[in-house]
Amino acid sequence: MNQETPLVIRQQIRNGDFSSPTSGVAPGFVQCNLVVLPKSHAKDFEQFCQLNAKSCPLIAMSESPGDFSLKTLGEQIDIRTDIPRYRVYQQGQLVDEVNDISELWQDDYVAFLLGCSFSFEEALIADGIEIRNITEGKNVPMYKTNIPNKAVNQFAGNMVVSMRPMRIEDAKKSVTICNQFPLVHGAPIHIGDPTVLGISDINQPDFGDAVTIKDQEVPVFWACGVTPQVAIANAKPDICITHSPGYMLITDIPNSTLRQSDN
Repeated sequence: MNQETPLVIRQQIRNGDFSSPTSGVAPGFVQCNLVVLPKSHAKDFEQFCQLNAKSCPLIAMSESPGDFSLKTLGEQIDIRTDIPRYRVYQQGQLVDEVNDISELWQDDYVAFLLGCSFSFEEALIADGIEIRNITEGKNVPMYKTNIPNKAVNQFAGNMVVSMRPMRIEDAKKSVTICNQFPLVHGAPIHIGDPTVLGISDINQPDFGDAVTIKDQEVPVFWACGVTPQVAIANAKPDICITHSPGYMLITDIPNSTLRQSDN
């Protein structure tokens, strides 16, 4: 596990010295999902995030088209180089995965940074709850569901969820803990039977890696920031760039600043 500061890790990513999923990396700091779209699609996507805040909690966006520095998120951030792996979509189709998008960047691009479940994992671990994908050194499993998002013009589709297996008592504790983190998906949306969400095989995630589910454990599902990638496939913009699932931007924002006290 990389225990360096977020700035040092971003520099390692930029230099090609770190290229792994970021779950468990830089404990204590917010990680973000990325969506980059041309200005012509930015307003619709921003509204999509606002209407579907559970799965698409907007942490920050470019101050103006072409802005790739996102200064509110950390020191010397360059959104074009500081994520370990990116996905490139054309007309809604995945066409490439790359480690640097500098050559693809254009002056009309708007970057959106969305809250990530890796932030609440730290709070769960602090309360003694095992996070299986971290224990097993895997990317968190993610699944497409039958839960529809609220559509904004062409941006539409169903929610994606991430899953962590837990004992039922820990699953109940996770609701209380994660409820304090609405900007990183908040409380689980479902505990137990995956078929309720339209997931036919829990051992075959649509994104990420399968993890061990032990006897006496139940799957616990959270809304996931990979949800926009389904919406993008439906919207079919000429070009869109996202993070690869599990490969996040590590910010300088402490996770503790996202915690909201119970009302």
